[in-house]
Amino acid sequence: MENGDHGARFPFPFKPYPIQERFMEALYAALEQRKVGIFESPTGTGKSLSLICGALTWLRDFEEKKREEAATLLQHSERDRKGGGGENVCNGVQKSGQEEERGSSGATTEPDWVSEFVQKRAEREMVNKLKDEEMKRKRREERLEMIRHNAQLKYAMKRKSSEVNEVEKLLQLSKQELSSEEKSHEEEEEGLIVADYESDEEVTTKTRNCDDDDNDDDLEEEHITKIYYCSRTHSQLAQFVHEVQKSPYGSTVSLVNLGSRQNMCVNPDVARLGSLQLINDRCMELQKNKHDKQNKADLEPKRRRGVAKATCAFSGYEKLMAMRDEVLVKVRDIEQLLQHGRETHTCPYYSTRMAIPAAEVVVLPYQSLLHAATRKASGIKLKDQIVIIDEAHNLADTLTALHSAEVNGAQLCRAHSQLSQYCDRYRSRLKAKNLMYIKQILFVLEGLVRTLGGKVGLNPVTQSTQSGAELLTINDFLFRAQIDNINLFKVQKYFEKSMISRKLCGFVEKYEGKGVNTHSSSVNKENQRIEGLGRFLQSLQNKPAAPPEQQGAVEDRPSMASPMMLVESFLFALTNSNKDGRVVMDKQACLAQSSLKFLMLNAAVHFAQVVQECRAVIIAGGTMQPVADFKEQLLLSAGVSEERISEFSCGHVIPPENILPIVLCAGPSGQELEFTFQTRDTPRMMEETGRVLSNLCNVVPGGVVCFFPSYEYEKRILGHWESNGVLQRLAAKKKVFQEPKKASQVEQVLSEYSRCIQRCSSTGQGQSGALLFSVVGGKMSEGINFSDDLGRCIVMVGMPYPNIKSPELQEKMAYLDKNMPHVDGRSPGKTLVENLCMKAVNQSIGRAIRHRGDYACIVLCDRRYSRTGTLQKLPEWIRSSTHTHSSFGPAFASIRRFFLEKRQTQQL
Repeated sequence: MENGDHGARFPFPFKPYPIQERFMEALYAALEQRKVGIFESPTGTGKSLSLICGALTWLRDFEEKKREEAATLLQHSERDRKGGGGENVCNGVQKSGQEEERGSSGATTEPDWVSEFVQKRAEREMVNKLKDEEMKRKRREERLEMIRHNAQLKYAMKRKSSEVNEVEKLLQLSKQELSSEEKSHEEEEEGLIVADYESDEEVTTKTRNCDDDDNDDDLEEEHITKIYYCSRTHSQLAQFVHEVQKSPYGSTVSLVNLGSRQNMCVNPDVARLGSLQLINDRCMELQKNKHDKQNKADLEPKRRRGVAKATCAFSGYEKLMAMRDEVLVKVRDIEQLLQHGRETHTCPYYSTRMAIPAAEVVVLPYQSLLHAATRKASGIKLKDQIVIIDEAHNLADTLTALHSAEVNGAQLCRAHSQLSQYCDRYRSRLKAKNLMYIKQILFVLEGLVRTLGGKVGLNPVTQSTQSGAELLTINDFLFRAQIDNINLFKVQKYFEKSMISRKLCGFVEKYEGKGVNTHSSSVNKENQRIEGLGRFLQSLQNKPAAPPEQQGAVEDRPSMASPMMLVESFLFALTNSNKDGRVVMDKQACLAQSSLKFLMLNAAVHFAQVVQECRAVIIAGGTMQPVADFKEQLLLSAGVSEERISEFSCGHVIPPENILPIVLCAGPSGQELEFTFQTRDTPRMMEETGRVLSNLCNVVPGGVVCFFPSYEYEKRILGHWESNGVLQRLAAKKKVFQEPKKASQVEQVLSEYSRCIQRCSSTGQGQSGALLFSVVGGKMSEGINFSDDLGRCIVMVGMPYPNIKSPELQEKMAYLDKNMPHVDGRSPGKTLVENLCMKAVNQSIGRAIRHRGDYACIVLCDRRYSRTGTLQKLPEWIRSSTHTHSSFGPAFASIRRFFLEKRQTQQL
């Protein structure tokens, strides 16, 4: 391999550290033994590269072993066929299974000749399957090898020239198949009628027909064994792809990078819409227009009733297939895919999805893997595959958020109004079954609005309600809304099959002036008919209604055309088990601001399918501690046995003398540091904190990052410091920066912070660096790199416990206390609160120490950190070096000595 082979067993771009070798060995064993592994490796230890090399080494070994076994079976079969008799490997396997069956059932009732016939038939099927798989594999590898060595290769494979087949393939990939069974030419023009409610058999037949069309494709649409790698953000995914490119496998692995249409669309007319929902809707509309165009061409010539509909020029089938092959032979991140798509005038979104079956590594965001509907829509199949979830410290929270839902009163009223107008418009053309389900949805919407104290048909902004919050079980909420007689499972199925939410978006966009042919008199008449609806919908958004002549000018506003998708998500959430979720009714002064929120309590029910289907699941992160509740609430509750769970935690690559963690129990004046809710706001406590920071800024070079438990407390303590001069004293030693409120300003603040430290380091006069105030769980507590002089000291003020009075948290605690085991007599609910606090602390203090030569001091300002149970929840590489000081003097002396020694070492 061109990048080197420095590992004895695992190809590596350089000689791996011992902890990296242990990490890869543990990873290889977990994949081989079909484990669910929890892997902790601190930032700076090369976790991503270790994951890549360890997992891909196992995958190559697994494929090689599978090929050897297949070759052995085929040789035995060929020898037996020529020799006429004898027992081969397949026979042995079959007989062994039959003997076991006989033993379990006592005696067989089948004659020997029947058993022999069944055995030989099974053997022939196995051999034929192995031959077929081997032939497909060779064809695929030869094809990709040809493309690698000849970028200008002319594609010789058979191509489907029919545009209807092209679009059906695209729609199948996104699992948003649009109905082509329109009953009249007028319905074709409108394109908004609800599709016939299809049975499972009809859908299966359609899918089978689509599958039959794929048989002549050289790259067979069959999923090979692959690794699904997912992380939290696109920047983390891009970083992983860059590590793959640098690895020894960079030139040989087939990697596909998935993203949303919002991130991967190269059609400028669609991408400029901005909103994810609008981009999705427009993309699907363009594909349907292409489908309708071909359908009309196949019919007899008819009188034109409107201008030609727009289609996407980037979704030509041959270009998509060509880009699919290019994706498989060269590792690219999303930016490189976008550039390639623009150069070749091809859609990266559909090309990458077409490449999934033949890919060895699929890189995708959390949501695409952890949400079942999104997983299905993307064409992801987890059966016997490998899943690696990186940056998984917040996995449980992510699952909870993905499967929770919220909708407000204004959205409920708007959805009801839109669906009513839609029903009135197309009532004469709707089938009885479609009309029945639409009536049921309207009835449900009325019930939901009624629970908030409002009434549909009136402006929700002017409807006043009695303020207050109430939390109900799912069943109690259904009774309260008087919709317990509605089968929500059938309604859910209707939403999925009819795609009524998307059609409603098209209906609203058309009749609010979006995409309307203003030259058509019939359309203009219809616009006049629903002008009142447009004004009412505008009033729900608290926006002035545009006059009719200006309706076409609002085409690009980045708002959701219809809130029905939010309603759909909320109704789907209500189909969860009664014990697994709660509904929070938050009533405000007016109906428009009131909301219904579904709170997911048991995330394990949605993670169970992932761990059950996959061969192995690797859950990795830089700081996974504490893992006890993680195992109990997410793995064991999902049905994973204790024997299948494996844990691995490695230390840091830095030497122990490069880190100085200190638990500070008292300040310079002897004031005990305990930032409880009752004491943290006292002037004495805030002034003592200022004195601690002032002393630290005297001896710490470069940057100091100070984390507060909340934005509210940060504002309060900084205001107090400004009034008594503490802030001015701090600014005299280090330039003060503060975490911005807007995410768009984070990069600017970090750049100024970095430049200030570099300037102070080079001049050596005046200020000694910079002081950055941040908040735990804020914009700078995760994913930010404070390496070297940017983070020589991390100060944690207090313990960032979550709001214990939150109804959601209280219900989660009650759920855990009722359903989880009490270890050592401790309440699982209280343990959850402590673990949430320490996970946030671990993420924040992990911003420093980013590489082997880095060094930093970590100061935990609260005596509660000295408790044994709390210390145990720190990462082992920090915990092993932590010193607890009951007074400030010895702690300050050790910090001064630490930085003096580092300065002397650098001068040598």
